[in-house]
Amino acid sequence: MALRDLILASLHHLAMLLLIAALVAEWTLLHAPLDHRQLARLVRVDAGYGLAALLILAIGALRVRYGLKGADYYLHNPWFWAKLGTFAAIGLLSLVPTLRLLRWRRQARLQPTWSPNAAQVRTLQRLIGVELGLLAVLVVLAAAMARNGTL
Repeated sequence: MALRDLILASLHHLAMLLLIAALVAEWTLLHAPLDHRQLARLVRVDAGYGLAALLILAIGALRVRYGLKGADYYLHNPWFWAKLGTFAAIGLLSLVPTLRLLRWRRQARLQPTWSPNAAQVRTLQRLIGVELGLLAVLVVLAAAMARNGTL
């Protein structure tokens, strides 16, 4: 049981690191000129971000169900719910960049010289910056949750 808990916790943390790396990569790629190749890269990185988010949710659910602390620990912990709500907010915010990147890539395929205007790019940079800020909040909430719901 302890080994299973260690494996689940490790996979959960590694998936979180992957998610953070993908989001930082997106933010960085948005600061370079956006031609059709760069947009294709951004879409691939965004897909990795989405995969990492799904892994975090799946592994997190396994931790709640099969982890050493048990479901009651999580389900009665207000910090768990705050963390989950923050993760959901980040997920909802991330829909805007995902949909916009897919639209931009499609446009760039139709017109290879097309690129998004600077205002549109800045909007995505800001949104991803907000997501990164919320991820920092999520890490603090996770630390509070790990302390048995007390500060």
